[in-house]
Parts: sequence; C-alpha cells; structure tokens
Amino acid sequence: MASPEQGNQTAVMEFVLLGFGDLPELQPLLFLLFLAIYLATVAGNLLIVVLVVSDQHLHTPMYFFLGNLSCLETCYSSTILPRLLAGLLTGDRTVSIPACLTQYYFFGFLAVEECYLLAVMSYDRYVAICKPLHYAARMNGRSCLQLAAGTWLGSSLVADITIYLMQQLTFCGPHEIDHFFCDFIPVVKLSCGDTRRMEFVTTLLAAVCTLPPFLLTLATYVCIISTILRMPSTTGKRKAFSTCSSHLTMVSVFYGTLMVVYMLPQTDTLRALNKVFSVFYTVLTPLANPLIYSLRNTEVREALGKVLTKFSAGRRAQTFLL
Repeated sequence: MASPEQGNQTAVMEFVLLGFGDLPELQPLLFLLFLAIYLATVAGNLLIVVLVVSDQHLHTPMYFFLGNLSCLETCYSSTILPRLLAGLLTGDRTVSIPACLTQYYFFGFLAVEECYLLAVMSYDRYVAICKPLHYAARMNGRSCLQLAAGTWLGSSLVADITIYLMQQLTFCGPHEIDHFFCDFIPVVKLSCGDTRRMEFVTTLLAAVCTLPPFLLTLATYVCIISTILRMPSTTGKRKAFSTCSSHLTMVSVFYGTLMVVYMLPQTDTLRALNKVFSVFYTVLTPLANPLIYSLRNTEVREALGKVLTKFSAGRRAQTFLL
C-alpha cells in the first residue's frame, strides 16, 4: 500500500479508472449495453442455479458442475460490471486503493476458479463419453464435492498470494488506470518501486493456472471427438459435434484471451488491445456460458418448461380465485 511519505512525492490514496472515457459521446449507449448484458447474465445464470437445485432430474455430476459455473459467473460479473456501470452513469471513476485491490482479489479468485472448473467439467464429459462404464465410480457424489472444493480452495490460494504481493506496492506517481476495472498489469504499472520480481512470480502463477487446465481441456475434447467419430449414428455424431464445437469455442476464447493478456510480453500493440480482450473474458463469457453449456441441453429445457407450466398454472388458479 502507499506509504505516507515518498520523498518529495505525494502518496496516492485513490485511482481513477479511465474505462471508456475516451468515448464521451458513447457513454449513454455503453451504459445501456453493459446494463442489458449484466441483467441478462445474472438472470440467465441464476435461472440455471434455481433449475439445478429444484429439479431432481438435474441432480447429476454434469449439472452439479454447471450449477457451480453459473454461481461463479454471477459473482464474476458482479465483481466487474456494477463498478463500470456506476462510472458510466455518474462520471465518477475514482476508486480507493483498498477497494481497487479488493476488486482485483475477487476477480483473480473467480477467474482462476473458472479455469479450474472448466477443466473439471471437460474431464466429467470425457469420463461420461469415453469411459461410460467407469463413470458412476469415478464421478460419485464424494468425488464431485472433492473436485469442486479443490478448485475453489486452489483458486483462493493463488488469489491470496497475488494480493499479498500487491499489498507491498507503493503508489506515489500517476493515479490513472487505463482500464475499466482494477486489473493486475495496469495497477502494477503505477507502482513506484521495482516490480520485476513480483511480475515474474505472478506470470508464473498465471501460467500454472491457465496452461495446464487449458491443455487438459483440449486433450479431453480431442479424446471425446475421436470417440464421437466412431459412433455409428450420423444424427448422434452431428449433435455431439455441435455441442463439442460450441463448448470448445467458448473455452478457447476464455483461455486464449486470458493467456494473451497475462502471459505474453506487453508490446504497445497488445497493451492497446488488452481492454478489448478483457471484455471477452469478463463480460461476454459469463453472458454466453448459460446458453452454451445449459440452455441448449434437452434436460434443462424440460426443467424450464416444468417451472413455466407450474408458474402459469399458479397464475391461472390465482386469477380464478379472484
């Protein structure tokens, strides 16, 4: 944190998130756009959580992990978008250093958790499709709880290490963050001290948190696709390929943009594009995941149909009584 005195330099006590301030004429449009995305993201993901909890047919390992993912995405969006929306609406983009580090802690924690959880979900599908006879033994209730708890605890440890290192930083120079949230690289750029060791450690952590899960996910989907190719049914192949391709596209976009931002050397071109890449993994992925992973599934659509039927019947009964 900033020390009270830094020679002749004044300690910085708050930052200014520049966000999309270079587009003043688009502020109302951006506010409406991000508000619609946030509401749709929260509604879609909470709907999945409610369906998974309430419908007995969805009490399976796959939907247990999907419920975890939807809960994660709701928190993930709520870490980033409300602050962005407030800045677009009021024009006040200042944020205190403790608030900034808190936002980054939850963002980092949830981003790492998503990396791990996507890998676990791909492993679940691999066992279900490629090793169906072993599925009940490998993905029993205890195993699922252990895998889920392991991803949450592992991501918490990584976030704790990163935020501990960031709390050692001192800020006494420029206080403008050229981003729409408190991300690691823009914040570290404002530090007065030598950050090379910390950047090396965090780059290593980023590599550990993204490359192994991504490679595991990629390997499982290669095995899944090779199994699908051996299916005798053309219709089954088409349906499975459609599902796998959409899953793999979302996974590649999420992991790919994360690796570009946090692992590649920060050239001028990449630095200019970081804000755009960040929109993909902080805004668009949480919006698309309910559609890609859940609402396209027959079981989820049937559960949703049951809920809507019950709601409609309840409204008709209430109207009749009145």
